[in-house]
Amino acid sequence: MTYREIKTVGVVGTGLIGASWAAFFLARGFRVVATDPAPGAQARLRDFIGKAWPALNRLGATAETAPPEPVFADSLEDCVLQADFIQESGPERADIKREAYVKMDALAAPDVILASSTSGLRPSQLQQGCHHPGRILVGHPFNPPHIVPLVEVVGGAATDPAALDRAESFYKSLGKITIRVRRELTGHVSNRLQAALWREAYHLVASGVVTASEVDAAIAHGPGLRWALMGPMLLGELGGGEGGLRHFLDHIGPLIERIWAEQGQTELTGEVKKTLVDSTNAEMAGLDTEAMLQERDALLVDLINAKAQARNLP
Repeated sequence: MTYREIKTVGVVGTGLIGASWAAFFLARGFRVVATDPAPGAQARLRDFIGKAWPALNRLGATAETAPPEPVFADSLEDCVLQADFIQESGPERADIKREAYVKMDALAAPDVILASSTSGLRPSQLQQGCHHPGRILVGHPFNPPHIVPLVEVVGGAATDPAALDRAESFYKSLGKITIRVRRELTGHVSNRLQAALWREAYHLVASGVVTASEVDAAIAHGPGLRWALMGPMLLGELGGGEGGLRHFLDHIGPLIERIWAEQGQTELTGEVKKTLVDSTNAEMAGLDTEAMLQERDALLVDLINAKAQARNLP
């Protein structure tokens, strides 16, 4: 199968992730057709794009001082029929997504790729009941997609390798950093790595070892600073000095294994959830969420632009 040239991107679902995708595609010069059945979705999308535009300008994605208007389709059918590529970001529920993919598959021409932003579902789940499953795949971004460059490209049991190649080349052409996930896993790769950290972070807070603010400080002002520059494999290589990763594993490996053996098994019971929420609410006291988001995005842009100047970081 040869997949068509992409001029119009269909954005199905305009919540937090879908709206961010829509802003990103507009900033890259594509015509965007969006749809979402939620009341007030069109106004919220327009508001999000306006707020996202300064960051997109700083990332060099556009020379436009004001964002172009996306087309807001009244129905899924109207959106899909106009699109050369679909980025679906609907609710994270398998039943809702499967129903949507059966409808989109019936409407879209066979040379239109259907990509899902799903955080955890496997693409084979989305292909069930579809007549053209070869063009269905996962293109999982990291929040917020209009700023953070990572996209995980994942194929299902029936995905056409050419569709994976085309989707990956499309994302890369927009400046995204892609990884090809070679086997379907719940949560793909990045969320599984996050989940490993969350497991221990939640255990430490729930068991009273530290507060939410302290566990956040332990990451944000320690290893998180290094993780923003390179991943755990290269950090191990550098951490081993002249001996590299081999020395690191030989030297620190026994400690790592002792820590693994002691790490907590935490269930998210009602009591545990309350402990986590109460501790996090205490951390948020006096903080302005909207201002925090603005500062986060501004610093992310600074970091991305700074990393782009580095010649020896991957």
